Amino acid sequence: MSQEKLRVGVLGATGMVGQRFLALLENHPWYDVTLVAASASSAGKKYADSVTGRWALESAIPAAQAGLTVRNASDVKAIAAEVDFVFCAVDMSKEETAKLEEDYARAETPVVSNNSAHRGTPDVPMIVPEINPEHAQVIELQRKRLGTRRGFITVKPNCSIQSYVPAIHPLMHFGPKKLAVCTYQAISGAGKTFESWPEMVDNVIPFIKGEEEKSEKEPMKIWGRIEGSGIVAAREPVISAQCLRVPASDGHMAAVFVQFEKKASKEEILGLWKAFAGRPQQLSLPSAPSPFLRYFEDESRPQTRLDRDAGRGMAITIGRLRPDSIFDWRFVALSHNTVRGAAGGAVLTAELLTKDGWIQAK
Repeated sequence: MSQEKLRVGVLGATGMVGQRFLALLENHPWYDVTLVAASASSAGKKYADSVTGRWALESAIPAAQAGLTVRNASDVKAIAAEVDFVFCAVDMSKEETAKLEEDYARAETPVVSNNSAHRGTPDVPMIVPEINPEHAQVIELQRKRLGTRRGFITVKPNCSIQSYVPAIHPLMHFGPKKLAVCTYQAISGAGKTFESWPEMVDNVIPFIKGEEEKSEKEPMKIWGRIEGSGIVAAREPVISAQCLRVPASDGHMAAVFVQFEKKASKEEILGLWKAFAGRPQQLSLPSAPSPFLRYFEDESRPQTRLDRDAGRGMAITIGRLRPDSIFDWRFVALSHNTVRGAAGGAVLTAELLTKDGWIQAK
């Protein structure tokens, strides 16, 4: 891109995902974070002061944002007048978040959201840029409903599906019919560190509220099609999921079992994983990992601590592909939940939408 950088606001900037947005956007070639916003309790403080004792990343607070005054995210009209688009990672109820995001869209400010409030809204695209970039076309239907010219909402899917859905997608030719998944999810997915959640040390919790439902339903929208007034979910594969919280700081791992309609050999599967590249790779978008999918022959990999940062945290690592006695194949896959699974996935989505003209300077 040769034009001047777009002005970006981060809503929910003081939380863990908001912090990750600022870290990923530091020195971004296309975007400048010119505004940070959060709840009324943080509004009026300097950003560095608002996250004192709460900064959860190893990297330092970006200097360009440290001195910014935190704005009230609910001040939609004023914020919309100062930015070209916003990333949203607010900590509000689903109803409050849905309304806030629509308010920004109606104020002609595109919203790229990390939140779940609009994932089920038929005319809101839920995009994994390498998998379903064509779903951006539904924005036109959304704009008609909202009565907007440039404003819209797009969301990224739940962090728990970011490891296994990219691994299954290149294999759709074989007709996956059934998918059983168990995810082992890091504590940062709950916005926690070991300092703030000492109960997770040496512990596993076999329940994460709402996570299994999201893991089973959200992939069907991603693999769905635009029809009528929105996106119609796919019917297959049928997914059964269990989600466990494990004592890892970052990184969600999935144990995957898949049954195909057509027979697939190990060589075919490995070849498709190795060759797969989506539009972000073809367009060389700034945040796009290359390769997107990486397979390990070493049976002890991927490992959370060793491999979650592959591709700057944006790549998916896969291992242990082998035949299964009940399903056809089984494997494990790993993604970085706050990078690819949260802020990084949203930044890559924004880059794709910017490249395709959906997000422009005001």
